[in-house]
Amino acid sequence: MIVCLLSVLLLFVSSVPSIMGAEPAGCKIRITDKGLDMLKYETQKFVEEELSNISMPEMQGKEGRFQYTINDVKITELNLTHADLRFIPEVGLLFDVQNSSISLTFNRRILYWFFYDTGNINASAEGVNINTALNLIRDEEGRLKINNISCDANIDKMKAKFSGTLGRVYDFLGRVLTTGMRFLLNQQICPALNHAALVHVNSLLETIPVRTEVDQFIGIDYSLIDDPVVTARSLDMNFRGMFFDLSQQSVPLVNYAVDPVIREYDRMIYLALSEFFFDSGMFSYYTAGIFQMHIVNEKMPKDLEMLLRTTYFGAIMMLNPALVEAPMSLQLAVNSPPKTTIKTSGATVTMTAIVKVMVLPPGQPPVQLSSMTMESKFNAKVSMREKRLCVHADLRRFKIFSNQSALESLALIPLQAPLKTMLQMSVVPMINTNLHFSKGLREMVAASMEGGSNSTSSV
Repeated sequence: MIVCLLSVLLLFVSSVPSIMGAEPAGCKIRITDKGLDMLKYETQKFVEEELSNISMPEMQGKEGRFQYTINDVKITELNLTHADLRFIPEVGLLFDVQNSSISLTFNRRILYWFFYDTGNINASAEGVNINTALNLIRDEEGRLKINNISCDANIDKMKAKFSGTLGRVYDFLGRVLTTGMRFLLNQQICPALNHAALVHVNSLLETIPVRTEVDQFIGIDYSLIDDPVVTARSLDMNFRGMFFDLSQQSVPLVNYAVDPVIREYDRMIYLALSEFFFDSGMFSYYTAGIFQMHIVNEKMPKDLEMLLRTTYFGAIMMLNPALVEAPMSLQLAVNSPPKTTIKTSGATVTMTAIVKVMVLPPGQPPVQLSSMTMESKFNAKVSMREKRLCVHADLRRFKIFSNQSALESLALIPLQAPLKTMLQMSVVPMINTNLHFSKGLREMVAASMEGGSNSTSSV
């Protein structure tokens, strides 16, 4: 059930300024009442598994000359056909079961005068009603937590069918036995669900990290920044949504972006991402040194190398005519973190880089021929595919100019097209593919559950 809460579809939505004093969310998830239909089956399955493990004490009694003992009670089938999952405003979730049934079996030992008989009893509880409310909060570490649970359970009636040689004779005892069994079963349902939610589910939630590695360069902090906000139609969760450089994990990033707002309820699940989410990722890759390239030798396209030689032939001859045949290279380094802008019309990423044209004399230090500034702007489209957050950047604006003189900027005009092509082939793929997760949430939960079962079996 909890895992499904974090399986999301991606949708960009508009944003509004955040409330003063409150930390804006980098990432917001909304689960609508339509999304609860997807979760109802998982919740029902979880409840059925917990109730099937109910253990009941041995029951002994006396009715007239009959003495009886009931033990080895086992639930054989749960039919929670009339189940519903819905929101409770300002509280959390309500799981409601009405007019359902439970089948169970237990052993009997009956003594009547000098006759002793044993056998099996098949019983059914009908009119089973269970009303369970979960209060959801954020714990101190920023994880989702079930704070408390309120539960009310009631069984309208119970029937029993005896087997064995004296089965028909003992049918009149059924009323006494089923009354006792109904009372005991009634008393076991809510404690079982309370323990399952407050111990089992919370223990599982505590194993899910709120900071994890994305790849070898950066990690992400997706801790909750406040308690979930629950209305009659949705449950909203605000996450920090901040990437960080793995080599500088203690460096804080302040979120100055506007708080993402989701205004729709038509789909099951929504995900809203703010500019801070992307900017923190770009900043972290920038500080990790990812946005630097050295294009030389086989990485240098032949037509681009020829164009560079033609453009800077005069400069090379003035420096040293012997350098005419020396290899040439381009050094590209983004000189500030790329900046994301999100509007109702879409998302854009702007990036500025310094490009140096170098000649490489054999056995000597590189010689700089020119330094230019490259300004670029990308349109960005984002989608969620399994455990990958895919960012597809499309280059829309490109400009280069010399850092030395306006006259040299005019001479750079022939380089515009090949440098733009180089940017699309080298830098754009870096933006498109870097934001992917090495592990998905399901894998982390499965590993935690497997580790717990292994620990239990080894004790």
